[in-house]
Amino acid sequence: MKNPAALSAPLFSLLLAGAAPAGADTDFASRAWPDNFLTRVEALALLQSLNVELLSHDSATLTLQQWCTDHRLASEPRIVAKRLQTEPRVPSAEQRATLRVTASETVRFRHVQLSCGALLLAEAENWYVPGRLTVAMNHELETTEAPFGVVVRALNFQRRTLSARLLWSPLPPSWEMNASAPDEAAHQQAGPMQVPAAVLEHHAVLTLPDGTPFSLLVETYSGNVLAFHAPPAD
Repeated sequence: MKNPAALSAPLFSLLLAGAAPAGADTDFASRAWPDNFLTRVEALALLQSLNVELLSHDSATLTLQQWCTDHRLASEPRIVAKRLQTEPRVPSAEQRATLRVTASETVRFRHVQLSCGALLLAEAENWYVPGRLTVAMNHELETTEAPFGVVVRALNFQRRTLSARLLWSPLPPSWEMNASAPDEAAHQQAGPMQVPAAVLEHHAVLTLPDGTPFSLLVETYSGNVLAFHAPPAD
C-alpha cells in the first residue's frame, strides 16, 4: 500500500494537509535529532518499544494516544481520524477467508489518517463486516471521522496481529557484530537524522469476544512517531 505520506522526507516534516490546529507545537526543527550512532540506537529502541506496545494492546488508537501523551507530540495529545475519499477496495478471497465471510456478504472499506495535533502518525486501511456491528456503530462509521477503535469499543474486541515489521531500521543489518558500525554511522553528524515517511507496518484482525472476526486492518506508522526531542546525551 501507499506510504502514509507519499514523500521520503526528513523527520518532523510530515504534516497533514492544511493549516495546523491553533496552539499546536509546530517547532519541529528544534526537535531534530543529531545523526550519530547513539541516537540511531535510541531511535531503534523507541521503534521497537512502540511495536511492543501495539502488539500488547487491543486498540491501536488508544496506544497511539498514549504514545502522543508520553512523548508530548502535541499541546493537546488527542488522536483525530481524517477519512480519505479512497476508491473502495474489494477484499481479496484471502481477506474474506480471514473475516469468515462468503463471497456475497457485504464488507465495507474505510481509509483514514490518524494524527496527533499537527502530526500525521499513521494511516489505516480497514475492511470490516457491517453485519457484525450495531446500527449505531455503522452510522457513526459512515457519517463521522471517529477512529474505528473508538466507535467499536463497546464490543470489547480483541486484536490479533497477523504480521508486524519495521519498514526502516536506523542501523544496518548485523550492526552489533560490526566493530566499525559506530564510525560508519557517525559520518552524518553534521546534519539531522533523516527518517523516511513510513517506519512500521502492522496487519491485524479484530474479533468479538467469541472469536468472530469483524475487521481486517493494514496500518502504516509514520516517522513522526519520533517527532520529539532526542533523549539527552550523558
